[in-house]
Formats: sequence, structure tokens, C-alpha cells
Amino acid sequence: MVRNEARRTALLDAAIDVLAEEGARGLTYRAIDAKAGVPAGTASNYFANRDDLMSEVATRVHQRLMPSEESIAESLALPRDRSLSVKFMHDIIKRADADKACYLAMMELRLEATRRPDLRTALTKTVADSLDFNVAFNEESKLPGDRMTVLLMYFGMTGLIYERLTLPGIVEPMDLDELIEVLVNRAIG
Repeated sequence: MVRNEARRTALLDAAIDVLAEEGARGLTYRAIDAKAGVPAGTASNYFANRDDLMSEVATRVHQRLMPSEESIAESLALPRDRSLSVKFMHDIIKRADADKACYLAMMELRLEATRRPDLRTALTKTVADSLDFNVAFNEESKLPGDRMTVLLMYFGMTGLIYERLTLPGIVEPMDLDELIEVLVNRAIG
């Protein structure tokens, strides 16, 4: 049977919304079908099992959170200095704010990965590949810093986004611009 890729994507997007709203326990085929507005049983035709579904959701989350090629090209037209690294970190925050469901879904997937070895393997590969891509991008773009710089900024930004989404009262009193600038400056050294 030929699969409709647009429908598959719509089901994955619906699954992201369900994860963000109800957590991993609420992620059922029925909930996905309802969120996507498709006939009951549709999601089960596209995803063989829960592990397959969650693995594909993790991939879709990363696709949705990737910056556009236009945005990257526009940024790379600027001088390759610390201020550009700061701009890239601000862009990450903007994407997180624009698509909170993706980050919340990723948090749910990471928690679920502690109980599902296959999901842990798939998610570890996706995140490791993303980190390798970011390190290579930093080097090829001749941005300041080395691999450790990129890793420090990744872990710092991940924690910052996590706090902003789950306990915003922790971060709200702080000056976000200053926080990001200090993070970048200290990571770069």
C-alpha cells in the first residue's frame, strides 16, 4: 500500500502535539487520529508500533526545529565573530518560543527513552548526529570556538530552554539577552 507522506507528516505533527499536551502516556493511536482529524485507525496504518512511532516523532521534532536555509544564509553574511554566535543562540530561543510543542515533546521522548532501549538508541543517534552537524557547521563557517565550545553552548541552551518551558519563573526575572551573551562569551573563552 502506497503511503501518503503528507498524511504521515500530519500524523507526526499531531503526535508531537499530543506528547506536549498529554505526555507519553497520552500518546495513543486514537489520540493522534483525533488530533489530526483523521478516521480512527489511520495512525496504526502508518506506524507499526509505539517504538516506531516515537522514533519517527523524534526525527520530525528535529526537522521542525531546524533553522531555514534562508535564515542560515542571512546570518552567515554577517561577520563571523562572537556576536554571530550570540545571534545563533537567540535564534534557537526564538524557534523554541515559536514551537514550544516540539521541545515539550522532545522532553517527553527523552523521559520515555529511559524506559525504552530502542527509543534511547534512536534518540541518541539523532541527537549525536545533530551535535556532530553543529560542530562541523561551526568549524566550516569559521565561527569562534572549537568542539567543546559548541558542546558547552548546546548543553547551556538545552538547560535554558528546559527551564523556560517548565519553570518560567526561574528565568523570567533574568535578562535573557545578557544571559545568552555571557553563556557564549564564557563558552568561547
